[in-house]
Parts: sequence; structure tokens; C-alpha cells
Amino acid sequence: MRAFTQENCRSLPEEPGVYRYLDKNHTLIYVGKAKNIKKRVSSYLLKNKTADRKTRRLIKETAYVDFILAHTEFDALLLENNLIKESQPKFNILLKDDKTFPYICILKERFPRIISTRKFDPKQGAYFGPYSSVSAMNNILELIRKVYTLRTCNLNLSKENIKAGKFKVCLEYHIGNCKGPCEDLQSEADYNEEIAHATQILKGDLSGVKHYFQEKMTLSSDRMEFEQAQSYKEKLELVRKFQTKSIVVNPNISDMDVIALVPSQEMVFVNYMKIKSGAIIFSKPVNVKKGTGETDAEILTNVLYQLREEYGAENKEVISNLPLTVMPDGLTNSVPKIGDKHKLVTLCLKNALQRKKDYLIKKEEKPGKANEVLYIMKDDLRLKELPIHIECFDNSNLQGSDPVASMVCFRNGKPSKSDYRKFHIKTVTGPDDFASMEEVVTRRYKRLLDEGQSLPQLIVIDGGKGQLSSAATALKKLGIYNQIPIIGIAKRLEEIYFPEDQDPLFISKRSPTLQLIQKLRDEAHRFAINFHRQSRSKTRWKTSLSEINGIGPKTADQLLRKFKSVKKIKELELKVLEEEVGAAKAKLIFEQLHKNP
Repeated sequence: MRAFTQENCRSLPEEPGVYRYLDKNHTLIYVGKAKNIKKRVSSYLLKNKTADRKTRRLIKETAYVDFILAHTEFDALLLENNLIKESQPKFNILLKDDKTFPYICILKERFPRIISTRKFDPKQGAYFGPYSSVSAMNNILELIRKVYTLRTCNLNLSKENIKAGKFKVCLEYHIGNCKGPCEDLQSEADYNEEIAHATQILKGDLSGVKHYFQEKMTLSSDRMEFEQAQSYKEKLELVRKFQTKSIVVNPNISDMDVIALVPSQEMVFVNYMKIKSGAIIFSKPVNVKKGTGETDAEILTNVLYQLREEYGAENKEVISNLPLTVMPDGLTNSVPKIGDKHKLVTLCLKNALQRKKDYLIKKEEKPGKANEVLYIMKDDLRLKELPIHIECFDNSNLQGSDPVASMVCFRNGKPSKSDYRKFHIKTVTGPDDFASMEEVVTRRYKRLLDEGQSLPQLIVIDGGKGQLSSAATALKKLGIYNQIPIIGIAKRLEEIYFPEDQDPLFISKRSPTLQLIQKLRDEAHRFAINFHRQSRSKTRWKTSLSEINGIGPKTADQLLRKFKSVKKIKELELKVLEEEVGAAKAKLIFEQLHKNP
């Protein structure tokens, strides 16, 4: 929980989830969902003057803001629904009634029907969902009814009623949508087999369905029935668009508590969730100082019992990321490794990790935004230290001519231009970027070691695995390979490579980590290109003037400094040249420059 200010909103996560507004008495007054929590909450403060009266009143009464992270925007939508129904905040009006998201249910009856419903009652049958889109749910129902011949009537098809001949087949039978179990024209075993296939679709197991459609498509194609083959193809596309269930609301999960712990050196960060009827209805983060000799599992156990007592939890099952050390009678604990319960623990753990990140950012006294980026980078790249000092290398040459390299330095996330360095490649002949990279990295850090200067917390190489490997070789020769983290950034897909790792790390293009690495790379590239242009320019001057027999570098430099280019020197009259460098040298220069007009 944090004060509702623009400054505090800057450190909110840019991830999907639910945000909660509380008044000065810590009473929940509004719950909202967001694809990007930071942007959504910040927008309230930015549009305060232009908002409607209700929104201005909400902003005025809001003193604190809190949040719960979700895996997806769809999960955030469902979580918002649960929290509003549970807490009834006064500024929420849309979801206060009993209306909820729809389910698909396979009823417990002879010749089961498949229906849609908004009421969840496990005694009625097997439930699937919920669905945020009614049209998506109807598409799946329509698909099942097209593929399988299931009844839609609500007749009581008991053995006695069918045997007595109480029912007659309807229009659904005559148009081929039903096989007539009401007149005993379809066996119960055959019907239940179709229900089993439909259940697999609802569970998201598409392999059998795909195989079925593939066979039907092939058979129709062999028979030259192309319209029918196209129909099966379209049905397969509908199946692929099927939206599976969410872990935020899952009717297959009973009432339980979920708790997860993330440790640091001096603190532990715990997140606690209550599950009721398969829905997350409550989430609470807690920061706890480490005691002497206490293990993480012991801390987690103590925090759980305190929270259960404080919030009146009576659930008999607890799932966690660490096994609890003490279990009273009637309470069970497990650490799930797979399945929906594991996903719940992962979601709980994600929120605990976010609390740890918030704590570390607030603890740092340096300017917030740059420091926040460095903490995010530290987590994304799994660094041991905060990368306050970063150096980035790049090579530049034109078909092997005038090879040069550059090193740029960032401190606290910003360029430190006084620490930039330029390198002429001395030991490499021709366009060999790998060898050039090894040379400049060796020269840079040999000098730092010789002068007793501090080493950076991160080295970035502009290039893929080849250049990175060459730089790593240089560090190994200097004996500091394991002292400095080093990465490479490849231009094609902006992927990050680590030495000796075959697979690259892909970071979101919106991530502050990747954006900072790109700034380093672009700055190193700009610095190298400018230096290369300067070197090529000096080479051209040397070729045109100082290589004339009898004209030395001092004379060439004197003329270039005054007249700026060889072209302008060529346009001078012989008398002007004689006044500058004397008759003998002027004649040599004039004849050489006008040799090939």
C-alpha cells in the first residue's frame, strides 16, 4: 500500500492486474482492472480536472492505492469481478449484483445435455469456464452441437419413459442434429461416447478433435467433396480459438489459502490469498524482518497463522511455495509442482516478488527513475550487484580500412562522456571484428587493472555470440572473467546472449532493461562511427598532401588547418601557395594536385 500521489504511481508495475483505491481510514472504495497498472492509475491523476464529477470525487477521497498482479488481462477482469462482489466498494456500480460470468455445464442426467448457465452448483454437473465473452462460449457450444449429435430437449429420458413410448422424435432428429434417444434410436453407450469427446474439447484437449477433423477433411477431399472439407477446416479453426479456463476463477479448485514467500538479506516478502468456491476473493502482502536463527519456512508458518486469525480464515487446505513447519489438526498443507494449484502459487509468488522489488527501489536514496531501471535490470539479467557502472563496446571499419572501436560508459543509467574511450586497432589486419573486439577489451581492462581503477558491474558487447565470445576470451586471459558480468546484444531480434549459453534471452521490448541496453548500444555505435569518419578523413588528407615527395605532415597540417580541405587548396593560385609555404614546396603541391585534373 502506498500514498496516492504522482510520485508513488511512477513505481507501480507495468503489468496486468487489479488496483484498489482506499480512503484515509483504509476503507476500500474502488476496485479496477488494468492491462498496465502504472498507466491506468497515473491517468486518474493526470485527468483530474477534465474528469466527470463522480471520478473527481473518487480521486478526492482516495488516500492510498494498492494492487494485485495477474498473469493476463482476462485474469484481471475475473479478479476484479470477485473482489467487487466480496467487498462491495461504494464507487463500483457495474458488478454489485449477482450477475457473473457464464459457464458451460454437462448436466448429471441420463443422456446428458450441455447447457450454458451463470449459476454454479457442483451438484448439477461438471462445469467449464468461466467465459468473459458470451459469443466465445456460444461458438464452442455451436461447434459441439455441429460435430456431435447431442440432444437439446429437456425431456426425462429414463428407461421407463422410453420403454413406455412417451416421446416422439422432433425436428432436430429429422435435420440430423439428434439421433433420437427419446425413441431408443441411439444407445446410451453411443451417446456417452460423444459426451466424452465433447468433454475433451471443453477441457482444452484438442489432439483427438484435430485427428478427427483431419480424417474427415481427408475423406471428404478424396471424395471430391471440397465444400464439406472446407466446413471441417472452419470447425477446426473454431476449436483453436477456444478460450480455456482461468486460474483466477476455477470451479475445480475448492476453498483454500495460498501463501508464498520471497527472501532477501534482511527481509522476507509474503503474499497471502484466500480462495472461496474456486475464486480469489482476498490478497494481502506482508513484509517481515528476519529474526535470528529463523528459517524461511518458520517465518512463513508464523505469518500464515497470524493472517488466518486476523482475517477469520477457516479453510482446511493451504498451498504454499515452502512446506509449513507446524500443522494443527484438521489443516493440510502441500507444495504443488504442477496443475492449477501450482499456477495459483506462482501467481501468489509473482505478487510477493513485486513487493520485494518495490521495497528495494524505495530503500535506495538515489534519484528514483534511473535507480528503478537498474534494479529491474539487476533482476532481469540475474546480476549479483546493481549495475551502477556499465561499459559498452563497438567496432567500426569500412571493408577493413581504418578499423577503430569505441567504449561508452553509463553511470547510474546515464552517459558519462568523460569516461568514453576511442581505440585504433593495432594488432589486427583486415575486417576481423572478433579479433578486434578481443584486442580492445584486453587493452581497456589491462589498463584499469594496471592503474588500480574500479571495474564496471556490467559489460555490454554490440554483437552476437561471436563478438561476445571474443570479449569473454579477453577477460579470461586477464583473469577477471568471473568478476564482471558480460552480455551481447544481437541487432536482428534484439536478443541478449550470455557467454557459454546456447539460447538467447528475449526481453520484452517495453522492458526498461532492454531500452537501457539499446541506448548503450546506440551510443557506442554513434561514437564509433564518428571516430571512424574522423580517421578516414585524416587518412585522405595524408594521401593527398603529406605523401607528396618533399611535403611533410607539418606542412600538410598547416595548409589544412587554414583552408579546411584539399579541394580548396587545389583551387588556390600558385602565388597564394608560395606565400604560405614558400616557392619550392608550393610548386610541388601545385603540380601534384593538378597532375590529374
